Amino acid sequence: MSDETKTSNPWMHELRHLYGAGILLFYYAKWPILIGWPVMRFVLEYKDNWIIDALWLWCLILVFKDFYVWFVLKESYCKSKSCKPKELSDGNHAQNQN
Repeated sequence: MSDETKTSNPWMHELRHLYGAGILLFYYAKWPILIGWPVMRFVLEYKDNWIIDALWLWCLILVFKDFYVWFVLKESYCKSKSCKPKELSDGNHAQNQN
């Protein structure tokens, strides 16, 4: 990216910061929101909140995406390439020197 585009579009810099903050927020908060909101709603009898409901649905979508990536894509990757560590697959095993 040239210096011209950096100075002419300061909003892109801020949007990148917001995007990064959103990734970190949902990376660490998706499981507490996914499990905690139903507990708060039905066990602790909190009032309905459509904003938290939307966040809960978004976290549910992210968890389904994670399961898809972890199980489906990893399995297809392991079928196409060896998933063994390099030192085990090339036959060059390190010896213990105790």
